[in-house]
Amino acid sequence: MNAMNDAAAAKKAAFEANKLAKRLHRQVGEAIAGFNMIDSGDKVMVCLSGGKDSYALLDILMGLRQRAPIDFEIVAVNLDQKQPGFPAHVLPEYLARVGVPFHIETQDTYAVVKRLIPEGATMCSLCSRLRRGILYRVASELGATKIALGHHRDDIVVTLLMNMFFGGRLKGMPPKLVSDDGRHVVIRPLAYVAESDLARWAQVRQYPIIPCTLCGSQGNLQRAQTKAMIHEWERKYPGRIDNMLRAMAHVTPSHLLDRNLHPFSTLQPTGVADLMGDRAFDEDDEDCGPPVTIPFAPRTDTA
Repeated sequence: MNAMNDAAAAKKAAFEANKLAKRLHRQVGEAIAGFNMIDSGDKVMVCLSGGKDSYALLDILMGLRQRAPIDFEIVAVNLDQKQPGFPAHVLPEYLARVGVPFHIETQDTYAVVKRLIPEGATMCSLCSRLRRGILYRVASELGATKIALGHHRDDIVVTLLMNMFFGGRLKGMPPKLVSDDGRHVVIRPLAYVAESDLARWAQVRQYPIIPCTLCGSQGNLQRAQTKAMIHEWERKYPGRIDNMLRAMAHVTPSHLLDRNLHPFSTLQPTGVADLMGDRAFDEDDEDCGPPVTIPFAPRTDTA
């Protein structure tokens, strides 16, 4: 009886894992196609930190490359920042096992951050700037045409809210951009992928996760608090995170306050009725008109 139950459980787990794999590959494929992230002949530098997100990014890109209609290269890059206890052998062994070209860049940014940042202060900003500059240099040295980062759907929504709450800006995390040095194109192929799915996929694939002893050890960060907040919203009202992501793809500048995006100062009546125009005296927006769609499939339980 136990053997039968074990077999049934294993069959169910395999079915769920296959369904998850299909969803992840579909969502990444849609993001790549929708934002034209990868072109034929590209050399994509995948930044691998040792966390679940970057492992999944590399894994999924390798899977998509096998059946993609275009030819592109992948090179995995890890920045060994000399954090205490960092297991330097883990990533080279993993990357050699999966058969992907890789480069390990060793730079003691940990000592720099610890020297310059007071004890208890947030380390992320300086650490991020140091890491970014090094990775841009490595991308140039390797001849990479795209730099792929492992930020996912939840990261994008959290960044939007953090900029609103703490920066006074309506600004998110773009799926594709030109780097601040003007020399590289940075892409985020996991833009449509839920973090919870990446956590499940990491368990399925048994990645050798390496925890971060810098930012990962600071529990009171505003980002961590904001992430906890949206996950609580999602628990109470499923679908809220997808709705926020969808809103970022449907912006109406005329209904915001940025005078650089809409000519408020020169607005004049046209005398022509606009059936889709604003109902200025409506007290609420419960009737928001027909639903809109964006070219990605929100997270569901189906493949």
